[in-house]
Amino acid sequence: MTRTDEELVASATAGDLDSFNQLVSRWERPIYALAYRTLRREEDARDVVQEAFLRAYRGLRGFKGQAKFSSWLYRITLNLCRDWMRKERRTPIVMVPEGVDPLDMADDHAAPTESVEDLVARREMSRAVAKAMAELPEEQRSAILLKEYHGLTFQEIADMLDCPLSTVKTRLYQGLYVLRRRLERQQAEESALRRATWEGTT
Repeated sequence: MTRTDEELVASATAGDLDSFNQLVSRWERPIYALAYRTLRREEDARDVVQEAFLRAYRGLRGFKGQAKFSSWLYRITLNLCRDWMRKERRTPIVMVPEGVDPLDMADDHAAPTESVEDLVARREMSRAVAKAMAELPEEQRSAILLKEYHGLTFQEIADMLDCPLSTVKTRLYQGLYVLRRRLERQQAEESALRRATWEGTT
């Protein structure tokens, strides 16, 4: 029988390291996905994941269970990402590693029998979305990542970010609006470029 996060946290707090290892196995992929989508750098994301679980383990006794363990872990990760960007004086960029897109490893919705054409189209769309997301303000980007990619509720996000529910909704809707407009602009620019290229070869 699968144990709940709460049961594993209780056992880990009592000193059962195996229970914490089960939490790591359960949440490593979602936490990596959040870190990578925020930082857009594979190596940095992996470093943040390691530090996030280390901090979670050290802070277990202080975890009172007012929020879900996953929400608490997401909050630790987001704070680490912000610290990372501030320390490195970096802003997120779009980076696609050779061979395999790390987002594919964290994407549970990818169809196992995807055609080559569908895979290419999905990856191109993923890169376009990533590029547009990187240009959003941090608050809007975080709201979209937590709601649309990780399925958290508005209330969970509000609790995690220590801001009013209405603020979270505003950030999400504004971010999605800007994201949609930028994607439309990108598509229009790419269509114009293809048309110009085609006309130049005829």
